[in-house]
Amino acid sequence: MFSRLICNFAPCMKEVIVSDSRLQRAAMQGMDAFVQVFTGAIRDAIGGELTAETMAELNSDQITLLAWDMLRQEVMEGGFVQLIHNGLGPFIFKNPFAKAVRLWGLRDLSKMIYEVHTLWLKNREEIEKDCSDEEFMALFERFPEFDDYDDQFVESEEQWTDDIAHYIDDNLEKFATIKE
Repeated sequence: MFSRLICNFAPCMKEVIVSDSRLQRAAMQGMDAFVQVFTGAIRDAIGGELTAETMAELNSDQITLLAWDMLRQEVMEGGFVQLIHNGLGPFIFKNPFAKAVRLWGLRDLSKMIYEVHTLWLKNREEIEKDCSDEEFMALFERFPEFDDYDDQFVESEEQWTDDIAHYIDDNLEKFATIKE
């Protein structure tokens, strides 16, 4: 009864549940699998889509982890130009993502996000425009200032994933409830 009363006055946090056996299997598969267990469980808890409404049902660490996952997917596939073109610039650069990952201990990633934020502000209108596939591919040549950041991200991604996995492991209660 009391929890219902609280939910009437403030957004209720979604309970994110991870089974201990799934977590153990993922841990044996490596850091990527370990992190993916949590991103998958968070997505499942919110129905698969991160929206303004579903964000209100998550805590800041869960949102930061989903932001990392989106950032990682986009940059590993097509760099920061692709991330920006696909409309994720505001989510990564206008939210406190860089500050959050710095608090997680990922100072180099935080610094990179702040630096790319400056480039995003300068070039976002041009990169975010609708365009053909050919025009999209030309964006990479038109904005070579992102190349070094793309390379740095790819080179550092494995270490950052490892650092994030350790942060999650040290702070499980911030990400999910572990059940048998």
